[in-house]
Amino acid sequence: MQELIIFLIFAVAIVYLSNRAYQSFSAKKAGCGKGCGCATDTRASVRAAEK
Repeated sequence: MQELIIFLIFAVAIVYLSNRAYQSFSAKKAGCGKGCGCATDTRASVRAAEK
């Protein structure tokens, strides 16, 4: 029974780490990833600051 619990904890940890790795290597949308709408293009940021 103890081995089953340890295996389940290990399996959950592997799934969690795999998901985190997949998200970090997958294509990202423009911005900083926080959902604030900031631009990654510095020219766009400069133009917005000039307005």
